[in-house]
Amino acid sequence: MRDPGADRLIHFLETGFPVVLSVAIGIKWQSEMKTKKERAEYIARKLDELYPEIPIPLDHTDAYTLLIAVLLSAQCTDKRVNLVTPALFALADNPHDMAKLSVEAIKECVATCGLANSKAKNIKALSEMLVNNYGGEVPRTFEELEQLPGVGHKTASVVMIHAFRIPAFPVDTHIHRLAQRWGLTNGKNVEQTEADCKKLWPAEDWEKLHLQIITYGREHCTARGCDGTKCEICRTTYPNRTKPFIAKKA
Repeated sequence: MRDPGADRLIHFLETGFPVVLSVAIGIKWQSEMKTKKERAEYIARKLDELYPEIPIPLDHTDAYTLLIAVLLSAQCTDKRVNLVTPALFALADNPHDMAKLSVEAIKECVATCGLANSKAKNIKALSEMLVNNYGGEVPRTFEELEQLPGVGHKTASVVMIHAFRIPAFPVDTHIHRLAQRWGLTNGKNVEQTEADCKKLWPAEDWEKLHLQIITYGREHCTARGCDGTKCEICRTTYPNRTKPFIAKKA
């Protein structure tokens, strides 16, 4: 007498198993994103859904006040910067007036920002340089901006793209971390991350995307709250990732 269980197993192997296997393979194939381009396209679509309008988080009125706000934001939250700049800009919102202030007067306004002493010195020094070398105007080239005291490539990039609409892709710690988690760069350094991101998206989208990625990194894919397996974009771009992804630091 044949075992009914054996008969059911044989029937499943002959009919049901191929169906289950094909469905499983199909689901896996659909969920995996094989290329950087595919992941980048999905990420851009998702970020547009989440943040169709994305404001610049630092309060400013022109290129100079944006430059000062970005300089102050180093190792400081945007919220804190927005709390201290009104008092500072009430004293001086242009290079000519700022250059006349003492370092101590500037420091008193920005004391809660962190690194206040060096930031105050740089604000005064760069303001003097703008007055003496550029007629009180913020220059419009990376080379000239990065010669200003306290201004690095990221700060220059923010000013270039937001104040002058000159293509740039500022990379901060959030973008550096997320670009690695999403398989857009190897994370060798921030310069590599910037170059890789620029290759994946058209220049006209850089201003919006850089702000969208930063905001997503603060709200969803945080340094501690997501390990590359928890937020929606990480789960969608790498659905089969089971171990935490360790991103290289900037």
